[in-house]
Amino acid sequence: MATPLSDPIAVRLPADVLEGIDEVAAILDRKRSWIIVRALKNYLAGEGQYLRDLAAARKEAGTGNVVEGDQLLNELTDDLPLYGTIGR
Repeated sequence: MATPLSDPIAVRLPADVLEGIDEVAAILDRKRSWIIVRALKNYLAGEGQYLRDLAAARKEAGTGNVVEGDQLLNELTDDLPLYGTIGR
């Protein structure tokens, strides 16, 4: 089943970016839009997801649901006999 499409959008790109898109599109025998969608999906899966996770963590921290760094280190190192004395 195909993913539903949005309404068309217009984007102005720097000339060098468009040249790169056109070059890759020609190599792969694909349309510009296919290259752009793939690039945006990769961005959203990487940096975009990191930013969403960071925003969620900041929101959670704003509610007071946090653990102090020393407490976290102690809890993590207590389970590691070799490293149980680090930072103590």
